[in-house]
Amino acid sequence: MQFSRRAVLGAGAAGAAVLAGCASDGATTPVQADPSARLNDVLDRAVAATLRRSPERCTSLGLTEERAGYKFIDKVSDASKQGAREAREQTRTALGELRALNREALPARDKVTYDVVVTAWENNLASAQFEVGGGAGSPYVVTQLTGAYRSTPNFLNEQHPLRTADEAEGYIARVNGFVGQLEAETAIIAEDAAAGVIPPDFAIDKAILQLGRLAEGGPSQNILVQSLVRRLPEAEGIPEASRAGYISRAEAAVSGGVIPAVRRQIEALQRIRPRAVHDAGIWRLPRGEEMYAAALVSRTTTRMSPDEIHNVGLELIAQLNGEMDAILRAEGMTRGTVAERVQELSRRPDQLYPNTDPGREQILADLNTQTREIEAMMPRAFNTLARAQLEIKRVPPFTEAGAPGGYYQRAALDGSRPGAYFINLRDTSEWPRFTLPTLNYHEGVPGHHWQISIQQESGSIPFIRSAMLGFSAFSEGWGLYAEQLADELGAYQNNRLGRLGYLQSATFRASRLVCDTGLHAKRWTREQAIRSMMEATGDLESSVTTEIERYCVNPGQACAYMIGRQAINRIRQQTTATLGARFDLKAFHDTMLANGAVPLSVLERVLADWAAAQG
Repeated sequence: MQFSRRAVLGAGAAGAAVLAGCASDGATTPVQADPSARLNDVLDRAVAATLRRSPERCTSLGLTEERAGYKFIDKVSDASKQGAREAREQTRTALGELRALNREALPARDKVTYDVVVTAWENNLASAQFEVGGGAGSPYVVTQLTGAYRSTPNFLNEQHPLRTADEAEGYIARVNGFVGQLEAETAIIAEDAAAGVIPPDFAIDKAILQLGRLAEGGPSQNILVQSLVRRLPEAEGIPEASRAGYISRAEAAVSGGVIPAVRRQIEALQRIRPRAVHDAGIWRLPRGEEMYAAALVSRTTTRMSPDEIHNVGLELIAQLNGEMDAILRAEGMTRGTVAERVQELSRRPDQLYPNTDPGREQILADLNTQTREIEAMMPRAFNTLARAQLEIKRVPPFTEAGAPGGYYQRAALDGSRPGAYFINLRDTSEWPRFTLPTLNYHEGVPGHHWQISIQQESGSIPFIRSAMLGFSAFSEGWGLYAEQLADELGAYQNNRLGRLGYLQSATFRASRLVCDTGLHAKRWTREQAIRSMMEATGDLESSVTTEIERYCVNPGQACAYMIGRQAINRIRQQTTATLGARFDLKAFHDTMLANGAVPLSVLERVLADWAAAQG
């Protein structure tokens, strides 16, 4: 979500804006008279209210209490349905205030902000009207990919700071708050099931498996305690004499609160498991077709139909498979389908890392080397360079069974925590050497880390847009475009198999269009989607299964990547045709990233205006 830059001051600035905007003495205040000030007033108050509801986000962003407007270090967000209803009403009220403004009276930069925020809030409300799980795009509250049991322990381990006694106290308070989140979601499991909303059987089974891992062993072995054991010795602001006490209190909170709550959640899932079916698509839920339509609009920021998206995927798969075939033939691999030959290559000993901890460490080391190499190429494609550092980490073992192959965590705004992306290393055979560079370029540089860091470091993007609103079609589209850009910069010039990995990755994203729409609109089975993706990409069944099961519980999200990349490429082609020899790729990229994540329709307008201004 994004706001005016001064909204980063939190409730102080927002409170002043509220007072000015609500003056009742009949006088015309500056906020009332100035269209930009009125826009900022609406956004500042929305930011302050959102931050109040999102203490974890305040920590993740690295905000101070002054900026957030309250003490958040000891609080967690409300996971109840009532909390979701209050958040939805907050958004509806803010959207009404925004629509009451005269957009045409705003300067060009503020018109962009207006359009971005209106689109985000409209999509949010369209999704949230379905009072199940997290809305249309995440209809089940607890699955192998969703639920506080996954997010809160990772947040406390990776993002909650432990530098002072106050932060240590906050950690204990948040562990206790985690219990309330679990209980709220356990209640939702039963409520949603009564309304006919039950996850597919395989999603429940994997959630139970992962919840069991969080509850197994004694409290001293739990990640919530182990995080303290690991980090407290490095906390100079916490007296050594106090550290054992914090660990003891965490153990008590885990044994007396967290583990029993986790077990109650397992029992709630076990109670609904007999009613679960194997059908994977959202079509089977009440108003399922409407839900999928809302999810696609939100994820792609387009009005493309499921059939249109499906056909784009089929056409791209055919094109990309042709390019892959040419490389495989150049490698002397001519027998079998493209997928069969890719699978054969994936099993070759020279492409495999040992499935051991040393093998996993070598993968991380190789990724870091590749990062340094691609960073050296960035001045050829950008004038503005990202400053935030990047760390590459392993997905925590207790969530790796259902986690995706990789995901990114943005750097803190205050510089206290670098950006990081996590790679799932449950089985190193899922990461043949030829596939790794492209993952790196997508999640790291010039992908998510690069784009989000430049957005956060810009200083000119309103805070609501730089830090609080997200558009999957832009961000994931950029990540996929970044893979293509690395190829254009020559990253694979001496690595033909690495380029095969790039083409396989693009094919994988094209296959997502086919499989997501297949599952949720064409009533494909889970197995049908797995087979389709394996035949298109040659990926291993284990990794494909994780992906397909992800789409089953997050409908529409998988379509954002390739729809976004194709839109960026189309806009680039249009801009090149407009400017001809005056087209500057560096300036094009700078302009795109300087505006931050936006809906695709807004992106097209921004870059068309930029091209027109080049004279």
